[in-house]
Amino acid sequence: MQTSNHNHNIIFARMSHHPSQVKAVISIARYSLLATLRSPTSIVFSLLFPMIFITVFGSINPAKAPIMKVAIAQGSDTTSAVFKAIKAIPTINLLSGLSPAKQTEDLTKGRLDAIINITQEVLPNKLPHYTVHIKASGSLGDGLNMLKIAIHEAIRNIDLKVFPANASMATLTVIKAPGRVYRNIDFILPGQLGFSLLMAGVYGSSFLLFSLRKDLVLKRLRATPVKRRSIIAGEMISRLFFHVISFIIMLVIGYYFFDFTLINGIATVAEMLLYSLFGLGIFMGIGFIISGVVQSENSITPISNTIVLPQILLCGLFFPTSNYPHWLQSICDKLPLSLFVDGLRKIAFEGTHIWQLSLMTIGGLIIWNFVIIPIAIKSFRWE
Repeated sequence: MQTSNHNHNIIFARMSHHPSQVKAVISIARYSLLATLRSPTSIVFSLLFPMIFITVFGSINPAKAPIMKVAIAQGSDTTSAVFKAIKAIPTINLLSGLSPAKQTEDLTKGRLDAIINITQEVLPNKLPHYTVHIKASGSLGDGLNMLKIAIHEAIRNIDLKVFPANASMATLTVIKAPGRVYRNIDFILPGQLGFSLLMAGVYGSSFLLFSLRKDLVLKRLRATPVKRRSIIAGEMISRLFFHVISFIIMLVIGYYFFDFTLINGIATVAEMLLYSLFGLGIFMGIGFIISGVVQSENSITPISNTIVLPQILLCGLFFPTSNYPHWLQSICDKLPLSLFVDGLRKIAFEGTHIWQLSLMTIGGLIIWNFVIIPIAIKSFRWE
C-alpha cells in the first residue's frame, strides 16, 4: 500500500506541472500497473489461481474411460477364454486374492465397483457355455451399463471367432469425418481468462480506488486539472495491460503444454485480446461501483464475493451450463461472464470473428456495458 501511495504521489506532483489529459492518463496507467504488479493479492487471484486451474483441468482427459475395479469371486473359472477376454478389457482392473468377506465389505463401502463370477456348464451338444455373474455396487450408477457393454462386447468377439458363420441382422460400419479434436483445455482456458479478468476488474479496481480515496490521493488529484474520465481511463488501461500480461502467460502455457486450439494463430490471439475490452468495461465498472458505495474497506470483500462467486459457479468456467436445469440455464446464459467466456471459446476454437458472434453474445455484452459504465461514473467519488 505504501508503494501505491508513493506512486500516486508522483502522479500528483506531475499533474501539477502537466495538465494534459493524455499525459494524465498515461501517468495514472503506468503507476497503477506498477502497483498492481507489486501486489501479491492481484498476482495470486488474477494469475496464479487461473494457472493452477488450467494445469489441473487441462491434464484431465475426459475422452478416457474411467477404470472400474472388479474383484474375481472365489471359485470363478479363470482358465476360460471368457476370463481372458474380460481381463484384456482396458477399462476393467481385475483384482484377485480378496476373501469373500473383504469383497463384500469393499463393495458395500464403494471401494469395489463389482464382483464377477464366471461359471461353466456343458450344453447337450457338448459345447462349453459360460455364465458371467455380476454383483455391482450401488454406487456404480451408470458405470454398470458401461461394465455390461464392455463384457458383452468381449463375449461377442469370442463368438465371432468360434462361430464365424453365424448370421447377423445388421452390420455396423463407421466412417470418421475430418474435424478438430475438442480437448478439455479448449473449454477450461477461456473460462480461466474470464476468471482472471473478473478478479482483476472487480477486486483490483474496488480495493485500489477505495484505498486512493481513503488516503486522500483522489482528493489531491481533484485539485489538479485531471478530469474524472482521465482517472477512469488510466485505471482501465492499467487493468488492460495487466490482463494482456496474464493473458499471454496463460495462452503460452495452454498452447505449448496442453495443445490449446488457436484456430488462426496470432490473429486469433489479437482478436481475443480485442474482445476482452467488452469484459473489461463490465468488470472494472462493477469494481468502481463497489468502491463508490462502500463506507469501509472491510465491506468490499463480502459485497464483491456476492457478485463474483455466483458468476464463477454458474457461468460455465469449469462445467458446461447445459448440465444445469433449464430455468437456471436461461439465467446463467445472460450473465456477463457467461457471454464473455462463450465468445472467447467460439473465437479460439471455431474461428468465429467478433462481428460473427451471435446477437445474444455480443449484444448482451454491449448492453451490460451501457448499463454498468454510466452507473460506475456516477458512483465515482473523490473523497
